[in-house]
Amino acid sequence: MPENPSRIEVRLRELAQLFNSMDPSPFNERDLDGDAEEFIISWARELPVGSAIELTVQLAVAPPPARATALEGAVRHFFTERALIKHLEFRQLMRRGRQSLLIGLLFLAGCFALSQLASAFGHGTAADVVKESLTIVGWVAMWRPLEIYLYDWWPLRDEWRLLERLAKMKVTLVPPAA
Repeated sequence: MPENPSRIEVRLRELAQLFNSMDPSPFNERDLDGDAEEFIISWARELPVGSAIELTVQLAVAPPPARATALEGAVRHFFTERALIKHLEFRQLMRRGRQSLLIGLLFLAGCFALSQLASAFGHGTAADVVKESLTIVGWVAMWRPLEIYLYDWWPLRDEWRLLERLAKMKVTLVPPAA
């Protein structure tokens, strides 16, 4: 890790504000509050890609000692779980892309075969319209696989990488001033 990590600062009244109050899980497995998660992720997106990240939580009320020591583990656990989910979404998208590509290629080949058949059985305007229509429909069927492999995968990958960085970030608790 570099000497000077990029810092995200969160100021709260008490530590409980950082976590979802409706989550019945033990403290170290609890989900972050939705607003806190959004705040941390939005700030992390603005930081340089290669830099380490440090989360500084400043509190107005001192937390119980057990919670203070478990904070970093709880935050890392949360982002580790989110990174795992995003990785699974990425893998699912790639699997859907492979399936779509196979279906699209088979459909395109079928359309080409039918267009060749149409031109073999007839000549003239109607045969040309059928041939060109089948060619266009075949290429349109390739739209979704191309969209997945050209555009849809990289935002998921970037989000996954960001969540992995957040899962490794150092978390510092700043207790209230005495």
